[in-house]
Amino acid sequence: MTVQLHTLANGLRVVTEYMPSLQSAAIGIWVNAGGRHELPEQNGIAHFLEHMAFKGTKRRSALQIAEEIEDVGGYINAYTSREVTAYYARVLKDDVPLAMDLISDILLNPVFDPREIEVERGVILQEIGQALDTPDDIIFDWLQEVAYPEQPLGRTILGPVERVKAFDKPDLQRFVAEHYGPGQMILSAAGAVDHEEIVRLAEAAFGHLPAVKVSTALPGVFHGGERREVKQLEQAHFTLALEAPGYRSDDIYTAQIYATALGGGMSSRLFQEIREKRGLCYTIFSQVGAYDDTGLMTIYAGTGGEDLAALSDLTIEEVRRSVDGLTEAEIDRARAQMKAGMLMGLESPSARAERLARLVAIWDRVPPLQESIDRIDAVDRAAVRAHAASLVGSGRAAMALYGPVDRGPRVAELVERLAA
Repeated sequence: MTVQLHTLANGLRVVTEYMPSLQSAAIGIWVNAGGRHELPEQNGIAHFLEHMAFKGTKRRSALQIAEEIEDVGGYINAYTSREVTAYYARVLKDDVPLAMDLISDILLNPVFDPREIEVERGVILQEIGQALDTPDDIIFDWLQEVAYPEQPLGRTILGPVERVKAFDKPDLQRFVAEHYGPGQMILSAAGAVDHEEIVRLAEAAFGHLPAVKVSTALPGVFHGGERREVKQLEQAHFTLALEAPGYRSDDIYTAQIYATALGGGMSSRLFQEIREKRGLCYTIFSQVGAYDDTGLMTIYAGTGGEDLAALSDLTIEEVRRSVDGLTEAEIDRARAQMKAGMLMGLESPSARAERLARLVAIWDRVPPLQESIDRIDAVDRAAVRAHAASLVGSGRAAMALYGPVDRGPRVAELVERLAA
């Protein structure tokens, strides 16, 4: 497999990876413009813009976009995160030029028809309503909010209802003008692709774009706090977050290995102690989510309201015990899970294309896969235990509770127990 990277004169980066024996390809544009790049009055507009991508261009109607990609058996989609908005397609190798033409068309020539804006506004409001009705979904937005209060990184990606109701065509055009310059875009393709062809297509589609000033997102500063929403639900939903490194940090692999050992699978400490031995929950896990400059280690569990206190106490105890108690076997197992998950996840061209874009955005290069494996293998028991100790002694945590949680713990109590 061959990775190649080229930068156009206007700053747009093109990265490809040829995967022999494949008959299909994934191709897309990753724009470094997500939720954290919004002003307070723009909250939700990056996601709204993603929805509008497929609602018609100067050359194609919304139906024509759908028909052209599906006529060749492909698909096209998009997503918005807190740092990136991505537009991507999967097609057979002969249809890569069509996919590129579609993606460039929806990015460069949207019409933002006011009638379509109203239709999609209704769709997004329904999406917000669905999220509010999904406790184990909305609780993570609340956790993010209390972890990074009054900051772009703490705001919901979907945006508040009142903002979504107010966005109009000039708002969308303004956000595109400010954030969709070639220096903020990465064109990534993987599978049955030819690098030189992709570069030619990119030059033809995007080479004329003028460079624009690349905006810098405000830094994320972890504060912590709590949010508690009491509601009559079958389960009490519990989330706890401690600050973790950002993905540029040398410690990110240590943090991920620790979170995996703590609650990343059926053999993990949280799963074994709280679910298997005590039967206090059906779902419990821990994971690390990393951003450019900060991150969160998040623990989630759903339990009965009467068991919430016991579950939170045991969770804190397992975090405390991990400082001195993590064994070589547990760390070896976590390493193996990380490496297997990474390698298994790269068996599709879509996953490969996303990985390429992410790495170019972080490092402006694509480190060899072996480099990532070596960094995972280099994490030893002392580093993991030191990381656990830093979490226990941090003195800050974020917590969100939802459901029958009126008698649930206070975050200050949990922080105090962590440090005891």
